Amino acid sequence: MGRKRKRVVHIPKKRLPKFFSCPKCGKETVVVKISRESARAIAGCSSCGLNEEFSVKPAQTAVDVYCMLTDKVFFSPKKKEVSNAQHKN
Repeated sequence: MGRKRKRVVHIPKKRLPKFFSCPKCGKETVVVKISRESARAIAGCSSCGLNEEFSVKPAQTAVDVYCMLTDKVFFSPKKKEVSNAQHKN
């Protein structure tokens, strides 16, 4: 008698996404284009028009540029409004 054949389980490899969710409008339309020759990267949303350009190092990938975009959008310094009541002494 022969042995029972073992079932082969194929585990799919995880891949990085090509489109990221926009931190401004929430849609999955952010595309990151990296130019290694000029060491620049452009992250742009085709839905709301958010575009930012970053300088990148050779080891950085599209996910790193997307993280820089979200950091810039969420943690940008807010302008403090100064009311006229504060200026009156």
